[in-house]
Amino acid sequence: MRWNELQNETCPVARGLSVVGDRWTLLVLRDCFRGLRRFEELHESLGITRHVLSDRLKGLEAAGVLERRQYSDAPPRHEYRLTDKGRDLYPVLIALIRWGETHQPRADVPDFTFRDRHTGAVIEPVLTDRRTGREIDPRQVSASREDTG
Repeated sequence: MRWNELQNETCPVARGLSVVGDRWTLLVLRDCFRGLRRFEELHESLGITRHVLSDRLKGLEAAGVLERRQYSDAPPRHEYRLTDKGRDLYPVLIALIRWGETHQPRADVPDFTFRDRHTGAVIEPVLTDRRTGREIDPRQVSASREDTG
């Protein structure tokens, strides 16, 4: 089964993977969150073929995760900006960064430090329950589909 064939599955994890399940797609998003917007910037950062990058950008645009905006008329040039839908993927990347640093560490590379952009204070992102503010522990959570009608 191809990634895009997962979009009609009943499982939301499968549907999400239909958009971001490819390794290059997540790395494109990582760079977009780092502020890279132009094709050449992304190409240089990622070191992938132009064809693969173009394909991933088109897919993210088609999925509504990125929006392509023209910034030059002569010659026509575009940049890629995260949409609200794209920005909603930030917690996924934060979780993946933390998981990678914990379970796939490299002694020669320092861990990321997350800081509040306004205050500069160090922050420690965690997944929490909006209602209680408690950190979510998978050993204490169950998930089910419930009919709300």
